[in-house]
Amino acid sequence: MKFTATDLAGVMIVDIEPLEDERGFFARSFCAEEFAAQGLTAGFVQTNIAFNQTRGTLRGLHYQAAPKPEPKLVRCTRGAIFDVAVDLRPGSPTHGRWTGHELSADNRRALYVPEGCAHGLLTLEDDSEVCYLMGAAYDGALSRGVRWNDPAFAIDWPAAPLVISPRDAGFPDYAP
Repeated sequence: MKFTATDLAGVMIVDIEPLEDERGFFARSFCAEEFAAQGLTAGFVQTNIAFNQTRGTLRGLHYQAAPKPEPKLVRCTRGAIFDVAVDLRPGSPTHGRWTGHELSADNRRALYVPEGCAHGLLTLEDDSEVCYLMGAAYDGALSRGVRWNDPAFAIDWPAAPLVISPRDAGFPDYAP
């Protein structure tokens, strides 16, 4: 795997390194040793899938509060998404900043989102599916979110959302 740092501390792009032959290719998409060598949490305990029927579906910005913050490894396995991480970690050198990257079935890229960062996505194609490896089990009592278009972050989404849940649309602005 190839790890590329983004402009947010601890947020990494993870690309596969395919070994190709006449059958196609083989590649590793996760290796605990390689993640640990990069200083990334490698103890994933849950896997989630989000299927999105409609281009323009927005999910987020979500995070889970202490004592069970959840790092994520996000990969788009069908279609394409614009994937966003927002640094909410007090004391982080990139606190309050965001980074966004296209993840798609074609580019096979993943985004590692460390604990303490909010995460959201906007689908770029119909029938997009996203697979998340989670570093903590979901705990509804600790589930939190901030508004996807909070002016404090000024996220440059590639399009306005066409579909958003009432819960996600109703998240408050960030209050550090």
